[in-house]
Amino acid sequence: MKKLCCILLLLASSYTFAQNEVQLPAHGKDTLAFVPKAWRIVARATGDLNKDAKDDIALVIEDTNKENFIENESLGARSLNVNPRYLVILFKDSKGYRLAALHKSFIPPENDEDATCLADPLLQDGGIDIKKGVLSVDFNYWVSCGSYGVSHSTYKLRWQNEQFTLIGYDSSEYSRSLGDESSVSINFITKKKAITTGGNMFDETQNKPKTVWKTIKIDKFITLQDLDRSTQIDF
Repeated sequence: MKKLCCILLLLASSYTFAQNEVQLPAHGKDTLAFVPKAWRIVARATGDLNKDAKDDIALVIEDTNKENFIENESLGARSLNVNPRYLVILFKDSKGYRLAALHKSFIPPENDEDATCLADPLLQDGGIDIKKGVLSVDFNYWVSCGSYGVSHSTYKLRWQNEQFTLIGYDSSEYSRSLGDESSVSINFITKKKAITTGGNMFDETQNKPKTVWKTIKIDKFITLQDLDRSTQIDF
């Protein structure tokens, strides 16, 4: 899985976008009020996040600036879309919606200049979802060249103390060539971490997963605003 690790390190580097800084309103009558001109919605989830029995909305919006479509002379797509994506979380209220959270550096773009064979981390088997008051953000890292490794990460965020707090994190990876797989699951509420190794998705005789539980130490909870594309969750 060494090649996969290299790709993820490349993804942690900063992106350079041709864009004007956009601002979102504090309130809006519908979701379109929070989509700037020339931007579009690429992912959407609905559910009650702040326990008021009203359906809130999480959006991922993306710029459509043509300057952020880069010609690719390497392997992968001929044109790379590196337009920025924002995570927007809206609470339903009597006037429509209010902006609860905006994060500009957490959601990766569709393509990556350094890892040109990388599929869209968000929309290729990733996405956002709201269930039982928890917002889940999933990223799937799959490349068509340069690595047989596949990695999937899920961030689970809950509204508490007037902010979105990371209450859970799941990460798994496997090799498309060997079938070896492993995973890590962290519950920040119970302060428990499960590490599973020894799995194999191709050979049942080699599929001998073993899970070890550990207690983790947390000085303070991680919030949504603490997260970005370079964040390493390691406890």
